[in-house]
Amino acid sequence: MPFLIETFDKPDLQALRLEVRQQHLDYLNANVDILLACGAKLSDNGETASGGIYLLDLDSREEAERFIKGDPFHQAALFDEVKIVRWRQAYLNRKNTL
Repeated sequence: MPFLIETFDKPDLQALRLEVRQQHLDYLNANVDILLACGAKLSDNGETASGGIYLLDLDSREEAERFIKGDPFHQAALFDEVKIVRWRQAYLNRKNTL
C-alpha cells in the first residue's frame, strides 16, 4: 500500500538543507526499491526548497515512519512538520493504473 510523506522545512534553514543534501540523496539511493517518486517542493522561481514529497511502496504506516526518521534531513532536525498518509495510486507516468 503506497504512502505519501510530505515534509515542511523549518524557516531559514536553507543552508542546513544544502549541507545535508548529499547524505539525503545517498539515503534515497539506498532505498530506491521502495521509492515510487520523490522530490523537493520549490519556490515559484525554482531556486529554494521548503520541504519534500515522498511516495513510498510500503506495507504499513510504521514502515513509513521508520523511513522518514532515517532520512538525514530528519536526523538533522530540518523538518518543522511531517505528514504521513496512505495514498491510492490512480495515475503514474500519464497512465491510469486503477
